[in-house]
Amino acid sequence: MSVLQVYVSEIAPAGVRGALGATPQLMAVFGSLSLYALGLLLPWRWLAVAGEGPVLVMVLLLSFMPNSPRFLLSRGRDEEALQALTWLRPADADVHWEFEQIQDNVRRQSSRVSWAEARDPHIYRPVLIALLMRFLQQLTGITPILVYLQPIFDSTAVLLPPKDDAAIVGAVRLLSVLIAAFTMDLAGRKVLLFVSATIMFAANLTLGLYVQFGPRPLAPNSTVSLETLSLAGTEQPPTTPTSYLTLVPLLATMFFIMGYAMGWGPITWLLMSEILPLRARGVASGLCVLVSWLTAFVLTKSFLLVVKAFSLQVPFFFFAAICLVSLVFTGCCVPETKGRSLEQIESFFSRRRSFLH
Repeated sequence: MSVLQVYVSEIAPAGVRGALGATPQLMAVFGSLSLYALGLLLPWRWLAVAGEGPVLVMVLLLSFMPNSPRFLLSRGRDEEALQALTWLRPADADVHWEFEQIQDNVRRQSSRVSWAEARDPHIYRPVLIALLMRFLQQLTGITPILVYLQPIFDSTAVLLPPKDDAAIVGAVRLLSVLIAAFTMDLAGRKVLLFVSATIMFAANLTLGLYVQFGPRPLAPNSTVSLETLSLAGTEQPPTTPTSYLTLVPLLATMFFIMGYAMGWGPITWLLMSEILPLRARGVASGLCVLVSWLTAFVLTKSFLLVVKAFSLQVPFFFFAAICLVSLVFTGCCVPETKGRSLEQIESFFSRRRSFLH
């Protein structure tokens, strides 16, 4: 995924880079929904075979895709880079002006970053921003909530078959990523990050308050051995899953997923590929992905321990607090990259200033 995002950011024009950058997430969600739909019709063996079709098409199409102009220039293949850029841009685009801008930037960044240079703000600031965004993205709670979705619903008196969980989550994510794709280059990255974090904060806070003060189910329904996901909050009278009040955790969870999928889900991937300096982009993007999945692993493993020790509402309150931290971090540290070329973004960090809009 990190290589794909870097490739998209390097070949896309600045005006549509946001929409194209959201496409990998959009296609991933669409693919999951498609496989889910096929799973209702096909046995699992044929479902595995069906998954090979898109892979073969992808391998075939990859043979026709050009290398990015920035990559070709970094390898000294100037003529191929110009041909690739010409192929990627419309006929009326000023290809030679853009080519000169890219060429100048690549020449200035031709060598690898040394440890001494890594202390330079124009190197470590974008890397640190990208790392913290990936870290905060996971700390909003997306991975443990998705992993333990059915047990959480069982423990909050929501009774839904697992197949309905998958369908609802997939549909909400698909719609939300579509919203992000169509609005990212209009509203800007920071606006969507603000909206996303606000929605996730409200949803996590609602879930925490519901677990603390809401009704509890008549009996455990979880098909997974997660007895630790019991309501350890204020004792409330039992209720049946048909009560309207039990729609609260379902709606809050769907709003959380919507908020994540329209902002902190796709935009952190896109910004990572936009702000990382060319000289450190390969290593830094890999480091960002490593931090992201390590955080997801630790958070998922510790989720049950926290629930067992403190009850289910505590993680939700923690996730809500992280969403507030994400709001402050976005306002203070994250630059607005809408409509700016990768060269302009690198130039901004070299000047040690901040985008104000």
